[in-house]
Amino acid sequence: MSTPNPPVASPPRALRWAVAGSVIVMIAAGGLFYYASKMAAAKRQTNHDEVVVNIHPKSCEPNALTVPAGHASFRIVNRSDRAVEWEILDGVLVVEERENIAPGLSQVINANLAPGDYAITCGLLSNPRGTLHVTPTAASDAAAKARPSMVAFIGPLSEFRVYLSSQSNALIKAVTALKQAIEAGDLAQAQALYVPARAAYQRIAPAAQRLAELDNAVNARADYFEKREQDSAFTGFHRLEYALFQQRKLDALAPVAMQLIIDITTLKQQLLAQSLPPEQLVSIVVRNLNSIADVRASSGEEERYSHTDLNGFAANLDAARKVVDLLRPLLSKSAAELLPKIDSAISAFDAELNGFKVKDGYASYDTVSAEQRKQIADKAKTLATVLDEIDPALGLSGL
Repeated sequence: MSTPNPPVASPPRALRWAVAGSVIVMIAAGGLFYYASKMAAAKRQTNHDEVVVNIHPKSCEPNALTVPAGHASFRIVNRSDRAVEWEILDGVLVVEERENIAPGLSQVINANLAPGDYAITCGLLSNPRGTLHVTPTAASDAAAKARPSMVAFIGPLSEFRVYLSSQSNALIKAVTALKQAIEAGDLAQAQALYVPARAAYQRIAPAAQRLAELDNAVNARADYFEKREQDSAFTGFHRLEYALFQQRKLDALAPVAMQLIIDITTLKQQLLAQSLPPEQLVSIVVRNLNSIADVRASSGEEERYSHTDLNGFAANLDAARKVVDLLRPLLSKSAAELLPKIDSAISAFDAELNGFKVKDGYASYDTVSAEQRKQIADKAKTLATVLDEIDPALGLSGL
């Protein structure tokens, strides 16, 4: 008599659920992969007209570009071993820029370009510059003909010049006091005076950053020099900052401070000598705020030795608020509905920064958490986005 085979035991319920769960995860992962692939393909299709520029340690590829007038997108790929910047220059003036592009990564620069010939920088300040030729189009010709009357902008632009003059005077005074503390050998006093001097610069930074050579002399970080902090061309505020807060010594620093006074005095002269088109009054502030949102808030690289970044953000906000106040009468007539949005975004950014106020100014940025930095960046981005609506509301878009 044969022995019956024992019944096959069914898999435990937990095992059955695990298998089913694995199948569901695989299906979901496949779906997510398909969705991501479709999104990536759509993005590539949308950006099919991106101009790709590869930054190598000593050069850019390509180094001569030609694009039609109007909106242009440039994808800057950093193939060097350090953070770099890329700029479009119209003579000595910065048209558009992107800072702190990390090694191995890329960033997109969007620019609205008028016909003409421009220069492009390429990583290190010592690297040769490239060229950008922008050809006219029917749309650019039509935009030039449709340019609104500039009479209404005379008042705001004149008042902005007064603002630049007064703030430049305050900057020269603050840096002079800093130089005197350095010459006196008082490290603690020099560290204390660096903060208001730096804030004074940040109040004019949106306009100063249009002047490429002078801004580099005054404001360039060590990354943009071949030998970094040891490079003889590394001068300006961040050279002082490095000595005061990193090295904590004043040796041979007085000539650097003296050169900074010379450079900011020249900067003031150039700011008042250069005409500012009305369509750039808002755009320079928007660019500055986007720099906070996209780079400076998250990295803390701007004031890496002193960690006084929040003081700079607050000063940048002062400049943005000034521009809005100058244009408020025009906006009240042409786009009154936009003003509450602008004021709300300014108040939100201001409130965010005020949360970090301490007795002597603002908290050290190395005590600000990643989540808090993200909140700062988000508020700056929101304000930049809202301010970007001003030019279309005033008939200045597309110029």
